[in-house]
Amino acid sequence: MFQELSEQEILRREKLEELRKLGIDPYPAAEFKVNVTAEDIKENYERDKLNYKDISIAGRIMSVRDMGKAAFALIQDSTERIQIYVRRDDICAGEDKTLYDVVWKKLIDLGDIIGVEGYVFTTKTGEISIHVTSFKLLSKSLKPLPVVKTDAEGNAFDEVSDPEFRYRQRYVDLIINPKVKKTFEQRSKIISSIRDFLNNNGALEVDTPVLQTIPGGAAARPFLTHHNALDIPLYLRIANELYLKRLIVGGFDWVYEFSRNFRNEGMDRTHNPEFTVLEFYVAYRDYFWMMNTTEKLLEKIALDLHGTAEIPVGDKLINFTPPFKRVTIYDAIKEHTGIDVSNMDETQLREVCKKLHLEIDNSMGKAKLIDTIFGEKCESNYIQPTFITDYPVEMSPLTKKHRDKQGLVERFELMINGKEIANAYSELNDPIDQRERFEEQVRLMERGDDEAMFIDYDFLRALEYGMPPTSGIGFGIDRLCMLLTNQPSIQDVLLFPQMRPEVQTVISEDLEK
Repeated sequence: MFQELSEQEILRREKLEELRKLGIDPYPAAEFKVNVTAEDIKENYERDKLNYKDISIAGRIMSVRDMGKAAFALIQDSTERIQIYVRRDDICAGEDKTLYDVVWKKLIDLGDIIGVEGYVFTTKTGEISIHVTSFKLLSKSLKPLPVVKTDAEGNAFDEVSDPEFRYRQRYVDLIINPKVKKTFEQRSKIISSIRDFLNNNGALEVDTPVLQTIPGGAAARPFLTHHNALDIPLYLRIANELYLKRLIVGGFDWVYEFSRNFRNEGMDRTHNPEFTVLEFYVAYRDYFWMMNTTEKLLEKIALDLHGTAEIPVGDKLINFTPPFKRVTIYDAIKEHTGIDVSNMDETQLREVCKKLHLEIDNSMGKAKLIDTIFGEKCESNYIQPTFITDYPVEMSPLTKKHRDKQGLVERFELMINGKEIANAYSELNDPIDQRERFEEQVRLMERGDDEAMFIDYDFLRALEYGMPPTSGIGFGIDRLCMLLTNQPSIQDVLLFPQMRPEVQTVISEDLEK
């Protein structure tokens, strides 16, 4: 079966054959040595012209302006776009003008990748350009790049403004939209900034299993798979928390991991089933220390990325300068609903949810009811960085009980721009208390809660050997990148977001017969 070709694609394949007939390999194997980038030329040529008299650069042809025996074109390398000037007499030796009249003018297309040699000059209009003395085809493009079009009212649009096209064919999106590439360069800088902070403070980066026999460390629905050699079911991890805490038991003081996690749940502009989390755990620390550390980390990232702690997010300015506001979850609910839920049981909470017109079901226990109230009625109000603290014990099965407040735990969630960015605890290290919390999760599972936690008996065994007082945190890296790069959707900070399989338009000779 073959995908049906457009007229343009058929024409490009014909050009491919013409090139081969001329003895030109459209996909040469030999190295093409590049000694400069477009960005380097644009930034440095005017103050150091002598260094640009013999340059070699490669890039994709983005536009051509034909002038008969000469042409201007734009090529795009990994850094920038730059104009090149191609003249027939400069690239053709003697009487044979085939390289220009046939190859350049008739067989080269937009999207083709070429290597050029020459020297840099400035045109009469003041544009820094490359005067080409030789060029070589490095890769023939068989599909035309999308071009900007205009509708009946004169409004400009193009294929890559369509999210379906952009996310499915990210490689085209990156070619056409330079801002998209910048977003992912910034994402890389964010992760580097975090690594610098952690490494400079004595943390150790580690790796833990993606395939797990127990999907522990969070309340979420897992993906299930099967290991043929061992003949056992395995889960894609929903979190790496319990493995990192095993390492604290083993004697490491500060460990961290950028973890690829998987949760078999809904998809929207802030959720993708495959996502990146940073988790780190520090011995002999508590959640107060973690709040202070989180403030320092986020301020550093903002400064490293933007040179300022105040950055635009949509139509707002988010200020990452410490200290961040701190509000207990009960006070947040009371402030935004007028209802004090701090002493309510499950029946009373159900009545509150009905009064607030919130959708609930019988599988939801006290923890999920409180979480629903906060999520629907409070979360969106916290635009500036805010720590929501001191959660009910039912909401936090892995968290140490509060040292001063009965029925609560030492936990915070960091809210920014109306969304959770991080979740942190003073970690529960009492193995007997932890076992009881796990058993309560099993009871919730029996009620139909498919996000309740499994009991991880090996983790309980690890705690019985003794885990020091520990604080841990998990950051949603994708959401953090959305904030810091000012992107409205998680799909805009994932190179290849999850999508339904593409329905191919195909033709088959066998079917046609």
